[in-house]
Amino acid sequence: MCTRSADRKFGLLLAGGLAMLASSDLARSQGYPAVFDFGAPASAEDIAAVDIAIGPDGKGLPAGKGDYAAGKKVYETMCSACHGEKLQGVAGLPNMTAGAALRLIGGRGTLTTKNPVMTVESYWPYATTLFDYVRRAMPFQAPGSLTADDVYAVSAYILGEANIIDKALVLDAQTLPRVQMPNRDGFVPDPRPELFK
Repeated sequence: MCTRSADRKFGLLLAGGLAMLASSDLARSQGYPAVFDFGAPASAEDIAAVDIAIGPDGKGLPAGKGDYAAGKKVYETMCSACHGEKLQGVAGLPNMTAGAALRLIGGRGTLTTKNPVMTVESYWPYATTLFDYVRRAMPFQAPGSLTADDVYAVSAYILGEANIIDKALVLDAQTLPRVQMPNRDGFVPDPRPELFK
């Protein structure tokens, strides 16, 4: 009985394999290529356009600058519809996260509690992360549309409202990486080597 079952399974596998070979021959006979050649090789310019990640040290930050006053204007026109007038998030937005999930400030000292409030102020370890995220993902309706000056300015506004920086500080490629975020030491560095450089 075991031999019959094994023979049957082998027969099914063999039939399946032959069917796959036949279908691939059929596809070729109908003019389909064996390999599809989609896309084109990325040029150096293509890669540079998307290679915009900013690390904690600020390497790769673009030229430009922004301050609290300019950032308030950018925030009011580009950010407040989702994040609210007081940076606390807007409830009830359709088809997206809303309310407290969009909160940008507050929550210091809550990360180890039963109800942590994770915001730029309480959770993010580096101010450069704020710049990087805003530059590539905001505003929601037009990600990547802000200028470097706009991103520095709105970062200054958010950090100023969170009382992380003095509202008179001008943020640029030199000053932004020096900002000490409240949760800077709240993460454990990953000692494993970087394999995808």
